[in-house]
Amino acid sequence: MAKIVITGGAGFIGCHVARHHLECGDQVCIIDNLSRRGTDLNLHWLQGLKGRLSYFHGDIRVDRDILQRECRLADRIYHLAAQVAVTTSVTDPRPDFEINAQGTFNVLEAARLSDRDPILLYASTNKVYGGLEDLEVTLSQNRYRLAALPDGVPLTRGLDFHSPYGCSKGCGDQYCRDYARIYGLKTIVFRQSCIYGTRQFGVEDQGWIAHFIISTHFDKPLTIYGDGMQVRDVLWIDDLLECYLAAADHSEQSAGKIYNIGGGPFYTLSLLELIELLKEIMTNKIRLSFADWRPGDQKVYVSQISQAETDFGWKPRTSPRQGIEQLVNWVRTHHQELQSFATI
Repeated sequence: MAKIVITGGAGFIGCHVARHHLECGDQVCIIDNLSRRGTDLNLHWLQGLKGRLSYFHGDIRVDRDILQRECRLADRIYHLAAQVAVTTSVTDPRPDFEINAQGTFNVLEAARLSDRDPILLYASTNKVYGGLEDLEVTLSQNRYRLAALPDGVPLTRGLDFHSPYGCSKGCGDQYCRDYARIYGLKTIVFRQSCIYGTRQFGVEDQGWIAHFIISTHFDKPLTIYGDGMQVRDVLWIDDLLECYLAAADHSEQSAGKIYNIGGGPFYTLSLLELIELLKEIMTNKIRLSFADWRPGDQKVYVSQISQAETDFGWKPRTSPRQGIEQLVNWVRTHHQELQSFATI
């Protein structure tokens, strides 16, 4: 039995990580301030599961005593707490910095002072690569492509933080890397692309696949910012969880390293392609409008994910259609739980 600490453990990704470790019989500690919509629902769900779960209403910006106490005997720390929206970072940059940069520093310090030499897994973002403005974007079959990078953006791509969110997450990204070099901390950084799945209470600013599905289910209008031909590689939540577990199990290879993690070049979607998929899968009418591009929005981003397969044998298994069908079914069967969220 291991002790697992999860910052942001009531969030979309965090609650799936927590569920897995509870099922494995581990002692799971969640630290979350429940500031994001839907986290209270995820916490209630977790508390209904069997297992050794403890929850602390904590804020990684200020509650260093909670972090240090709980991380002192931790075998593994998942640092998933974050401010997650580019748009929010632009309108209110100070809390974005305090949560993503200062908060990550506090988590790293708690891990450094631990008695157990824990593995620390950090959810970074593809936004550390910036807008990729120097690369030619081409239009093919109503979707954007980066002709120069058919296998996706590689790890060798230079950092170019764009937007306050990109800066704050990139700061945490590089602090994790350097704490491995300077202090020997076993950090693993995942520069994640678009993750989607069950228990994701997506909103317009973040979690676009879930947002599109939930809004369509409840007959809410949708807005596409830009022309809808922007492309992302998309990754089903169970595949991400398998990635985390494989990386941690092979820490002799992965510790101190950074990985691009997403669906890769074979699992990509444009916004318009998602709309067409939903027209096939759902019976609801889609109420769609268009608006101007938002700052920091890349026309196309696809991750080159081959390093993860080389180091710990991971690659995604769930196609976008398979994942979206599962998410649509989950939304349908959780109508009542989602109704209060969707009416806010």
